[in-house]
Amino acid sequence: MQLLSGDARRAVFAPLDDGALRSEAVVRRVGSAIALGLLADGEQLPTETDLATMLNVSTMTLREALSELRKLGLVQTRRGRGGGSFVCSREDVLAELADARLAELGTTDLRELGDVHAAVAAAAARLAASRASRTETARLRDLVDRLASAGSVTGQRRIDGRYYIELAACAQSVRLTMQEMDLHLELGQLPWPPAHSPGLLDVIVAGHRAVVDAIEDRDAARARALAEAHVETRTLWAIELRLQRLGGAAAPGSEREVS
Repeated sequence: MQLLSGDARRAVFAPLDDGALRSEAVVRRVGSAIALGLLADGEQLPTETDLATMLNVSTMTLREALSELRKLGLVQTRRGRGGGSFVCSREDVLAELADARLAELGTTDLRELGDVHAAVAAAAARLAASRASRTETARLRDLVDRLASAGSVTGQRRIDGRYYIELAACAQSVRLTMQEMDLHLELGQLPWPPAHSPGLLDVIVAGHRAVVDAIEDRDAARARALAEAHVETRTLWAIELRLQRLGGAAAPGSEREVS
C-alpha cells in the first residue's frame, strides 16, 4: 500500500479547479482524503501558506475551510511550538458530509461520474489481465479478503478505494492510477452503499473476486466486462439512494432527473 502513498498525496493536494465556493471544495477534498485513508488520523497538514499554494486557493479561502473543518471535528489546530493543523478521522462527520454531497448531486451527475469510473476500471482490469504479476494479483486478492472482514464503514470504504487504485497499478499505467485516485477523491464524497444495506458488501466482495479471478486467468475480455458491469451496478445503487432520500419512487434505472 505504501508504494502508492506518494502519488496519492499528490492527488490530495493537487490544485482545485476554478469555480465558486472554493472553501467548500477544500472541505470536500480534505474530507474525502480522510474518508479514503489518504490522510491518516493524527497526520499534520502542510502549513497554511503551503497548503493554499498547493490547492491554488487564497490564504483567506484556506482559513475559511480550516475553520469549517475544525467546526466539523475533522481538524484540530494546536498553537505554539510543535503546533499546526492535524487530521481527526470521525466516522459520524464523514457520513454527514457524504449525505450532504449526495443531496447536492442530481442523477445525471451520478451517472456521468459512474460512466467515467466504469471506463477507467474496465480499462485497468483489461490491461491488468495481460500485465499483472503473480505478486500483484495476490495483493489484489489480499485486499478483497481484507474488505470481506473489515468491521467498520470507514475501513470498508478505504480498502475498497485501495483495491481500485491497486487494480490500476496492476495495469502498469501511471496515468490510469492517477485517474483512479482522482476519481476516488470524488467518490469518497458519496455515501458508502453497504452502510445503508449491509448485504451489499457481499455483492461488492464477490464482484471484486470475480475480476481478480479473470485477471489471474489472463482473460482480458472477461476482466474488463466484469469490472465495467460491477461499477455500473454500484452507480445504480447511488442513484437509487439519491431518489430514496428525496422520497422518490422511481426505479434505479429510471430516466427521471433530479437537479
